[in-house]
Amino acid sequence: MFRRRPSQLRDFVADGGDHPVQAGRYHLYVARACPWAHRTLIGRRLMGLEQAIGVSFVDPIRDERGWAFTGEGHEDPVNGFRFLAEAYLATDPSYEGRVSVPVLWDRERGTIVNNESADILRMLSTAFAPLAEHPVDLFPEHLRAEMEELNKRVYEGVNDAVYRTGFATRQDVYERELRALFQTLDALDRRLAERRFLFGEQPLETDWRLFTTLVRFDSVYQIHFKCSLRKLVEYEHLWPYARDLYQWPGVAETVDFDEIRAHYYGTHRSINPTGIVAAMPVAAFERHHGRG
Repeated sequence: MFRRRPSQLRDFVADGGDHPVQAGRYHLYVARACPWAHRTLIGRRLMGLEQAIGVSFVDPIRDERGWAFTGEGHEDPVNGFRFLAEAYLATDPSYEGRVSVPVLWDRERGTIVNNESADILRMLSTAFAPLAEHPVDLFPEHLRAEMEELNKRVYEGVNDAVYRTGFATRQDVYERELRALFQTLDALDRRLAERRFLFGEQPLETDWRLFTTLVRFDSVYQIHFKCSLRKLVEYEHLWPYARDLYQWPGVAETVDFDEIRAHYYGTHRSINPTGIVAAMPVAAFERHHGRG
């Protein structure tokens, strides 16, 4: 059974600590293809932190050497790394954990601050808020307990569930994970029948954590990971909700369907040995959502 290994590098940016809040000091290493990294790109864009925090993109095709900087838009101007693994070894020469994106890098200390997407997204909307050009409160204090509960449910029931389904190697495990995934999607669809976003009229952290899976669902997970019980476009509320989020100012520019599809279909050869990339579904995220 597929089990995601936990992130190991989890320091935090905070005034008074080893990593104080400073414009220009931090850099994000991300993959446009990765839903976990995508969260942080959205947070950076929503907050208006483009001038305060730099970003570099790894190539969507990952081989046995891991995420790589291959040129033509996939470069590392900060350290000149050829592989993201070099950032991990620069932080800890004995590091043997998972080399994953996103990575929040401290340019002054020459080390990784954090490689957990949930932590980084939270920091972008809280610790980095004083540097934001147009800050938004993605984690309102009065909703925090309820949000943490739903964050956990979305992670276990959707974000990670598509992987547990897709990488299942036994029929019974696949069918169990598939049912659990769609039970969660069905419940979220019912919740969205009564409200525009998960907590009301404004999208919050939980919405963006869900969105990065939904935006990949029909083009990748429904086909490649055999999450085939239903398509996103068949949901009465989830489908227009996903379009609403996609059309939120600045968000569409963070979505690269070509890199998303290239990564999944070209990297997971145990699932797709031919490397053929499935055609992009015709249903458009640009279509009016009717929820505003």
